[in-house]
Amino acid sequence: MLTRHAVSAIGLWLLFIAAHLWLGLLNLHGPGNPFGDVTIVYAGWAQQAYAAGIVVGVDIPWVYPLLAIVPILASVSFGIELIGATWLTLVMLLNLVALGFLTRWGRSRSGVIIGWWWLAFLVALGPIALGRIDAVTVAIAMVGVRLVTTHPRVAGVVLACATWVKVWPAALILAAFIALRERWAVAIAAAGTTATVVVFALLAGSGGNVFSFVTEQTGRGIQIESPVAGIWLWQIVAKVPDSFVYYDSSILTFQVAGPGVDAVAAIMTPLLALVVLTIAALGIRAARTTARHGGSALPVLAPLSLALVLALIVVNKVGSPQFVSWLAVPVVLGLLSSTMHSSSSSSSPLSDGIRAHTSFRMPATLSIAIAVLTQLVYPFFYDRLLFADPLLVAIVSARNLLLVTLMVWAIVELVRLGRPAFRLPHATPSTESPMAKESA
Repeated sequence: MLTRHAVSAIGLWLLFIAAHLWLGLLNLHGPGNPFGDVTIVYAGWAQQAYAAGIVVGVDIPWVYPLLAIVPILASVSFGIELIGATWLTLVMLLNLVALGFLTRWGRSRSGVIIGWWWLAFLVALGPIALGRIDAVTVAIAMVGVRLVTTHPRVAGVVLACATWVKVWPAALILAAFIALRERWAVAIAAAGTTATVVVFALLAGSGGNVFSFVTEQTGRGIQIESPVAGIWLWQIVAKVPDSFVYYDSSILTFQVAGPGVDAVAAIMTPLLALVVLTIAALGIRAARTTARHGGSALPVLAPLSLALVLALIVVNKVGSPQFVSWLAVPVVLGLLSSTMHSSSSSSSPLSDGIRAHTSFRMPATLSIAIAVLTQLVYPFFYDRLLFADPLLVAIVSARNLLLVTLMVWAIVELVRLGRPAFRLPHATPSTESPMAKESA
């Protein structure tokens, strides 16, 4: 007879696959052409590589890090006409592997419960959760954070590979370096992986193109979904002269124009660097405080990861709906960390479940709300946002306000953890490597 846990685990796997099929149908046949990046842009890069021998990131500059070309080339393995179905299958398989690591292939009760949250988050976010290169990085990074406490070297390699697909997982590497005692294991493995990628690219003749993803971002304006763009979106609603939305064909994005937009765009990157440094400093303080009092530094890792990832979204002139998919990784990490500390103080089955996630319940709930609002905007009513429809501007503004709220929560948590009077449970064999436990 199947136990309740076994039924939950089997149900999760079946519905996880069903959700991917549903999101795949929305990508292929839904409104708003949400799959255009894959079937048009990615297909163009792949065709260029196979037909003309010109590989982006090697032969010419590219907006993405070099390893992003791997899933793109893989997606045309069965022909360019099947790129959509192949891409969706590839992402589903990667997510299933990530779910396997998260749930210990169904053996972990808390992992299964957290897997249900991830499933809800994917459905809430909609087709964009699968239809961009970000989906690949989320799956890889999910594996990395599941391994970071038990196999830090492997996690360093995995997270570095994710970073060389798209840059944002570097925030997770930085958080691990700050918070964990095994920081150098993670850092050396990540550095070695990076060196391997760079050497391979240079041997292939890339020259400086291997780093072109850095310089390709510098000339961008302010994209309409970035939080700072709200200033000009509301000016457009108010019909302020010279404020409008335009399409930049060179980087394939919609951006805002208006009084002061160039000056603000120029300061956003330095401001982002300042915010990241500030969050890192708070993380260092929190990690040192907990270590000084003999506590595990693991509770610092989750809010620090969340704060750094959110900084890359909130304090960024570039804004896209797929950025919201990044939230899944630090939230899952936080739920895992919460589970560990609750299970160390209680042996009841429920302590491995919902109650164990209390400290990260608010970020988990807010992330679902953010995902729902994101799907409302893209792909279903994105065309109305382009014309600055007041309702859509209000929705995207509410979404961005929730992102800011979530970042503030994570920063406040870091400040709290860094207070000298604050105490964390002392590290024990069960709490120092929580993700190795069968029940976690």
